[in-house]
Amino acid sequence: MGKRKKKQRELLRVGGEVLRDAHEKARIERRWHIVGDGRPPRRPKKNYRYVDELARLQVELLKLQEWVRLEGLKVVVIFEGRDAAGKGGVIKRIAECLNPRFCRIVALGTPTEKERGQWYFQRYVEQLPACGEIVLFDRSWYNRAGVERVMGFCTEDEYREFLRACPLFEEMLVRAGIHLVKYWFSVNDEEQERRFLDRMRNPIKRWKLSPMDLESRERWVEYSRAKDVMLKHTDHALTPWHIVNADSKKKARLNCIAHLLRQIPYKDLRPVELDLPPRQPDAGYKRPRKSMQRWVPEKY
Repeated sequence: MGKRKKKQRELLRVGGEVLRDAHEKARIERRWHIVGDGRPPRRPKKNYRYVDELARLQVELLKLQEWVRLEGLKVVVIFEGRDAAGKGGVIKRIAECLNPRFCRIVALGTPTEKERGQWYFQRYVEQLPACGEIVLFDRSWYNRAGVERVMGFCTEDEYREFLRACPLFEEMLVRAGIHLVKYWFSVNDEEQERRFLDRMRNPIKRWKLSPMDLESRERWVEYSRAKDVMLKHTDHALTPWHIVNADSKKKARLNCIAHLLRQIPYKDLRPVELDLPPRQPDAGYKRPRKSMQRWVPEKY
């Protein structure tokens, strides 16, 4: 009986998480048609509502995407930070309102044997945007300065070469016309611990905890030192790092999106409203009988 109650509580917790996300998205979508008349202010109202503010910022993101598409710009946004720092939530809120043909998320896995024999930046170069595209990197070439360094997946020479070459590589991207924006999400120890425990209890989130994430907890100080060295070598005026306070997920989302909108000057290019044309008349067409097709069983 105890196991059954425990399972029921777990299912309720999972259902509650899914329901909260669904309600948030529904509230945002209801606000899309009445927000977005002006640029995001540098100082929002003190009594702002999270859903209203996020909906307005997402409309601005749509304007930015249209500007990028029509002007043929190339945009790369890098999201780095501690495990459970909230990077995925920000990327999701940015991408969910945009056209996936022009805005895509890149989250590369472990390099293959062939990729390990390539120039280190090569597999990331393949993911760079064409004209009119926005690419969101959920972790990036900075893996070498973080997990690869700490976990011993690269040699000391490879690590030192990365710190030397990375600023030159990024400068080359900028000079080639790519808008490069880099974010580091910073979360305090107590909040990260709470989010880790939540992931362990919640089956829907449990996939986010890889064996590498668990082992990284044992090397907390090493990761901190590696991050400090990385920022020291790669934070330059041309390609600066922007640090996001991610102790509050909702504030981090709003602050990051508002900041991103200020990095690329754009004009209001909201898609124009279209008139729905009349549907073609049937002209004698008859749909085939349902019995002739394989329909999905209606269990709900």
